[in-house]
Amino acid sequence: MTQTQQKPAQTTELNQHNLAYLPADVDVPTYDRSKIKSGIVHIGVGGFHRAHQAAYINELLKTPGNEQWGICGVGLLEANRGLRDILQKQDNLYTLTVRHPNGKIENTVIGSMMEFLFAPENKQAVIDKMAHIDTKIVSLTITEGGYNFHPATGEFDYDNPDIIHDLNNPTQPITAFGYITAALKLRKEQGLPAFTVQSCDNIQHNGHVTRNMLLAFAQKQDLALSQWIEQHVAFPNAMVDRITPISQQSDIDYVTQAYQMSDGWPITCESFTQWVIEDNFSNGRPNWDQFGAQFVSDVTPYEKMKIRLLNAGHSVLGLLGSIHGYQTIDQTVSDPLFAKYLRAFMDLEVTPLLESLPGIDLEEYKDVLLERFSNPNIKDNLARICSETSAKLPKFLISSINENLAQNRDVSLSALVIAAWCLYSDKGLNEQNQALEIHDVMAQELNKQAQQTAVDPLAFINLHSVFGYLAHDREFVTEYKKAIAALYAPNSQIKQIMAATLSKKSKKI
Repeated sequence: MTQTQQKPAQTTELNQHNLAYLPADVDVPTYDRSKIKSGIVHIGVGGFHRAHQAAYINELLKTPGNEQWGICGVGLLEANRGLRDILQKQDNLYTLTVRHPNGKIENTVIGSMMEFLFAPENKQAVIDKMAHIDTKIVSLTITEGGYNFHPATGEFDYDNPDIIHDLNNPTQPITAFGYITAALKLRKEQGLPAFTVQSCDNIQHNGHVTRNMLLAFAQKQDLALSQWIEQHVAFPNAMVDRITPISQQSDIDYVTQAYQMSDGWPITCESFTQWVIEDNFSNGRPNWDQFGAQFVSDVTPYEKMKIRLLNAGHSVLGLLGSIHGYQTIDQTVSDPLFAKYLRAFMDLEVTPLLESLPGIDLEEYKDVLLERFSNPNIKDNLARICSETSAKLPKFLISSINENLAQNRDVSLSALVIAAWCLYSDKGLNEQNQALEIHDVMAQELNKQAQQTAVDPLAFINLHSVFGYLAHDREFVTEYKKAIAALYAPNSQIKQIMAATLSKKSKKI
């Protein structure tokens, strides 16, 4: 049976057998999946992981000699049950649709995930899989909120009920920290080498953050084990990048219509991808650099560039665009005023804070960012961009604000974004009086603070756990109050306020 074999007239399900029915323009796994071992256990099998790390591994597995680097996915949450069911039916295969700005489309069936474990049904199976000698890396995409640190202090949150549970019930964990610690305990007891713990999340110094949080957890649970972890487990920092919107019904429909193949959870992403990794591993690593990744001794300047420009830029467009009533990133940045505002933010309030990088032209990087954001074939929803803003902005934007203030630089563009977040959290409506889709673990607390703005314009930024001491900085308070007054004025329009802020900014330079 060959890939070009004539397929049945009716739609067939994506699985290992039915790959033979796909046409030659679809890139399918050519390696023998039955011979692949799961050397990587990945917690948090979301769209980004399936478009990024799993795609790199899929390319790696095409080269003989890499059979030890398959992926075992892990879903920790009850919400992952549906994904488990779909992947189970599809032999853990899924379609990755890459959409280029010029309209070109590339389709790949990703075969690098060998199995998927659903933790709520069998916690011990997950612990045992991580503890197995074949596992060399445990990787994570659990979003900023999953790392359980206070946004302002960076300290581990021992008051989290799930953490309290895991500390008291080490064999029945709920959190990623509970599972990883339980597995490392088994490795230690069995005399096995430690695995690497590798964060693939958009957090500056993600490896250091993961290490600090895991050690904080382990020290409370088992001091001797925490000392062993500190000595033996590597936590490489990494910078990851690929815009991957949440899968929509239209993505499912596209695969069905194009190939008469039913995929219950395909992934769509942009063509750009980047992965810069510190070469620091406990027990071996894949040669990702043969397929576009870059190993470096220090990832700090790369991740700072990306987080402060791309991730913060997303939040700028997401919050301002949501207030106006736009729905997607490409729609927002296609508006010349929003594009101008974003570029001014990047040029004037971020670029002066960045150091030069060998091989990186910052002006070209920013040009490419605007091109990527405006890709009409990637409908990245603003609600996704604005989700968990309380965990994102302290690292993406507020860090830049603090650095600029320390250097006596103007922060008026950023101040308007923070004020827009206040309005967003307070009213929950755009300028067309349509309800905004808000997803944030701190949504109620943010709303409570924002609702006090009418009587105390600084109420929102007095939330110390998110904003630190911004409410005590005279320069920031001055700009923030101006933005709040403009946004809360009767019949205010965000675009008029943006234009006025840009005009004043130009006069300050």
